[in-house]
Amino acid sequence: MMRGLSATDSFNIEPTPPRPRKACNESRLQWEVEVCGEEFKRDMGHIDPHYWCNLTHFISEYHLFTTCTERMSHMVSCYWPNPLVESYIIRIHKHFFSNCTMDQVVWVDPPDDTLTILILIPVFLTLAMIALVVWCSKR
Repeated sequence: MMRGLSATDSFNIEPTPPRPRKACNESRLQWEVEVCGEEFKRDMGHIDPHYWCNLTHFISEYHLFTTCTERMSHMVSCYWPNPLVESYIIRIHKHFFSNCTMDQVVWVDPPDDTLTILILIPVFLTLAMIALVVWCSKR
C-alpha cells in the first residue's frame, strides 16, 4: 500500500551536487567534426553544384551535418556550438556557398536629403491640419 506525505512528515530537500563533467577533448572534437564534414562533402557531391544555393535541394544533408557535429560535441564532453565547431561550419559555408548571391533586390535607405523631406512633409501636414481645425473652431 502507498503512503502519502502529511504536513508533519519531513523529507530531505538538500540539493544534490552536480555530476563532475569531463573536460572537453578539443583535439578529438576536431577529428570528429572533420568526419562529419567529409560525410557532408560526400553527400553534397551527389547534388548538382547548380543547386547548391537552393536550400530545398540539400536541407536534409545539412541537417545531418549539423546533427552530427552536435552529437560529436556532446560525445567528447564539449558544449555545442563552440568556437571550434563554428569555425569549421564557416569553412564549409565558404567552400560550398560562397558563390551564392541573392536574387532579390537589397533595399537601402534613401539619401539623407530625401529622407528628411519624407519625414518633414507629414509633420507639416499634421501641423497645418491642426491649425485649420483650431481656426475653424474659433469662427
